[in-house]
Amino acid sequence: MKKIAHISDIHIGSPYFVDEWGRYVIKKVNEEKPEILVVTGDITDDGVLEMYEEAKKYLDEINVDKKILVPGNHDSRHAGYVIFEKFFGSRYPFYEDNEVAIFGIDSSQPDLNTGHIGREHYEEIKEKLSNPEKFNILALHHHLIPVPRTGRERQIPLDAGDVLELCTSSNIEMVLSGHRHLRWWWNLDGTYFITGGTATTKKLNGISYPSFNIIEVYKDKVSIREINVRDKKSREILGFERK
Repeated sequence: MKKIAHISDIHIGSPYFVDEWGRYVIKKVNEEKPEILVVTGDITDDGVLEMYEEAKKYLDEINVDKKILVPGNHDSRHAGYVIFEKFFGSRYPFYEDNEVAIFGIDSSQPDLNTGHIGREHYEEIKEKLSNPEKFNILALHHHLIPVPRTGRERQIPLDAGDVLELCTSSNIEMVLSGHRHLRWWWNLDGTYFITGGTATTKKLNGISYPSFNIIEVYKDKVSIREINVRDKKSREILGFERK
């Protein structure tokens, strides 16, 4: 079994950031002892150096061997995508072992809220996430499918349709994203699209709550638990058999 923690939209430096929730996320993830941490963007609130420094300190407190981070639209403000690479490495991280393969994609565009993946990355996505013996995960900030109860939809990637076709026609079993600050999931032709909520901020949609997910990948099935950061409660939100 492989355990993966998925957190998103931390927004270090935001006036909406709740320190108590931030400390709980660190504590809970460390208690869960996942092998992999995936952070799907908006790690900082404004992409400036000071916020990146604080974000690095924050994430260093999470004791996970392998961390996969991709930038969000907030991280790419003020040329923050350059600073991202200084602190966290490639904006296109890739990890694989005997059980899983995870490829992170930078879907952000500097100083724009809308996302874009780009045709130049399609073949690389298919190549890196092609092994049918592994659980293949694509990670990016922007959601590929609109999320209910989040208002007018103007921010899915410009080439979302092409990327959706790529995902559902290949060996990709899961797509992790964030951006909308609301946890949601879709099943499209056997590929599960998991949108993470904001883990640490009060900038929430409606009566939602801060949360992150714990994903457990078994040989024949997958289970996802949601951790409610405000109430400190855990519940299974999704379970399915693997392709």
